[in-house]
Amino acid sequence: MKTIICTSLALALTGSVAFAQDALPQQNNAWFTAAQAELDAKAAVQPNTNKAKNVIILISDGNGVGTNYATRLFDGQQNGNFGDEHVLPHEKFPFLALAKTYNVNAQTPDSAGTGTAMHSGVKTKAGVIGVDETLNRGDCSQVDGATVANASEIYTGMGKSVGVVSTARLTHATPASAYAHSADRNFEDNSGLPDGCAVPDIASQLIEAVKAGRVDVALGGGRRHFLPKEVKGEEGKGGKRTDGKNLIEDAKAAGIQYVYDDGTFGAARFDGSAPVLGLFEASHMQYEADRSGEPSLAEMTEAAIKALQGNENGFFLTVEAGRVDHANHAGNLARVVRDGVAFAEAVARADELTDDADTLIIVTADHEHAIAFSGYAGRGSDILGLSMKIDPAGTKALNEPNMAQDGKPYTTVTYLNGGGSILTEDQDWTGTRPTVSQEEATDLDYVQQALIPLSSETHSGEDVAIYAKGPFAHLMGGTVEQNYIFHVMHHAATAE
Repeated sequence: MKTIICTSLALALTGSVAFAQDALPQQNNAWFTAAQAELDAKAAVQPNTNKAKNVIILISDGNGVGTNYATRLFDGQQNGNFGDEHVLPHEKFPFLALAKTYNVNAQTPDSAGTGTAMHSGVKTKAGVIGVDETLNRGDCSQVDGATVANASEIYTGMGKSVGVVSTARLTHATPASAYAHSADRNFEDNSGLPDGCAVPDIASQLIEAVKAGRVDVALGGGRRHFLPKEVKGEEGKGGKRTDGKNLIEDAKAAGIQYVYDDGTFGAARFDGSAPVLGLFEASHMQYEADRSGEPSLAEMTEAAIKALQGNENGFFLTVEAGRVDHANHAGNLARVVRDGVAFAEAVARADELTDDADTLIIVTADHEHAIAFSGYAGRGSDILGLSMKIDPAGTKALNEPNMAQDGKPYTTVTYLNGGGSILTEDQDWTGTRPTVSQEEATDLDYVQQALIPLSSETHSGEDVAIYAKGPFAHLMGGTVEQNYIFHVMHHAATAE
């Protein structure tokens, strides 16, 4: 009774009025009506409990919530908007969760351990592939006893076709975790193996997986790990192998189609009649901003789906935007977001080419980076440029940069560590922050200012988002361990 009297008295004193829900004074406000429309759409979503014929996981390496935010703003601003109101293709998916990305021995994770979590269903140590946490990194003798079944083995066991696509080297940590078992992610070719190691290198394992029918399409970079030192690839760069093996010639002799540029990619048969191995660079594929003579991630995704979809039992496809990670490591946001947009286009292409009724699509990241957003930027501040002041009388940011206490402007995005550090050894690690202009900050090659001096910017350990649609996508919710992603995919593919 006391509560009712006090509430009534407060309303009387403040002049507050109780409104019916259909007569709120803000009911015609555009933000209000848009949110109500979104609520109605989400309320109409029904769980899909069909068995998943196809499973696609798209992993943007290093694309945590912060990096994804930067990409969203960049893409929106490229389309003439403020950017923050923009919605990327995967952000339209109806189900969302957060993944805890740590490795069992690393608070801040490495991509071999995170890739194994997503492709095998178990968390493991940093730097190891397709094995559990009982293995000591680098010890080949422990691989057999620590081996866990990976995605290529599990899904071919269901009679499905398997595809692996990446803009990184195909032997790199994330794509390799879909088909390989290795005591160290760096065992990409035989030259890195320790003496007496009886476990084949990762490149050899990929070729054997394709020959055995466990991988039907593999598209990415990393040609150097398939060629001997004395043999040069299509760009004139020599291989890395010291065992004299030419794995590309072995693959072609086994009837595997080999493609290495736009022309051979366009001429290949992506109809399921023969496996396809694409190696488009000696190392990683080009950044999207620099791409020439090789397919985009969306084009590779489309080709893989077309090659795999003829299997009446369906397919599993893993797609990685590997170079988002590398641009973050370089502190080069301009290339991060362009590869981020290319990833979003691959997501949209995968969605367009498949049916929600029988295809589960998961979009996620393996980890985040040490990216930071500085100051109170007004709406429309160029995500690559300077942080501009908020306009108290309008919506668009003023054409006046925010200033730090050193009297200099700063960019909207910085990094907590990396090569762009404002601390330098020749200044006894004290340093003076350089003055940066809008023109400099928005240049393609600009390296964002950073705090801690490191040769390469690092991963960070915070959660990453998981976006899902299709059969059993509703099982994605809350905060989960990263290896849970595998279990949702496996459950959807085996549901009765």
